[in-house]
Amino acid sequence: MQYLATFLEGIISFISPCMLPMLPIYISYFAGSAEEKRHPLPRAISFVLGFTLVFSMMGLFAGTIGSFLTHYRSWVNIVCGIIIILFGFNFLGIIKLPVIHSAHKSVKIKGLFSAFLFGIVFSISHTPCIGVFLGSALTTAAASGMVMSGFLLLLVYSLGMGIPFLLAAVLVDKLTGLFNSIKKNYNVINIVCGFFLVLMGIFMMLGWMNGFVEMLDTAAHSSHNH
Repeated sequence: MQYLATFLEGIISFISPCMLPMLPIYISYFAGSAEEKRHPLPRAISFVLGFTLVFSMMGLFAGTIGSFLTHYRSWVNIVCGIIIILFGFNFLGIIKLPVIHSAHKSVKIKGLFSAFLFGIVFSISHTPCIGVFLGSALTTAAASGMVMSGFLLLLVYSLGMGIPFLLAAVLVDKLTGLFNSIKKNYNVINIVCGFFLVLMGIFMMLGWMNGFVEMLDTAAHSSHNH
């Protein structure tokens, strides 16, 4: 079932190496300082709605975007692979990407609207990093040949990536120990994730990540048939 496969691709995007180390940072943006004592869930919902809007709009135009990704898949893989490798070098401390550092330093979420805007910025800045999964969802949407189907597929993809964000926001108090552990070992996690990102970038440039996504789609279809 294509919706199940797309939902799983959203979840995998959430736990990808370039997303997971940033989770405590994102949740801290939503929660604010200890003095503010605000619950992060409303802002997390606005953040998820922000990137859901962008991805869903991509689904509406999937006929064009999906066709482009299909015809120029090799070039898209190479460009996204290079960007992912640069993300990896950033985590390894080899280079510093000004866009990432300035974006995170300038983020000040004071309300629902700013969280919504942050979600939009997030969707654009992290598209290369989740490109292989997002690209697969867009290609599937384009193959459906229906505008509403494309919209729903990318909505399901956004839910797959958004629900873990919301769960993390709801369980923020219970996950404090985990977040503190991540922060305590942040340098080690950055190095490990940096190496994974470099490998992901190389695999994407070689087209091997597409094989992984196709295997995921096959597994989802097989489970549905059984």
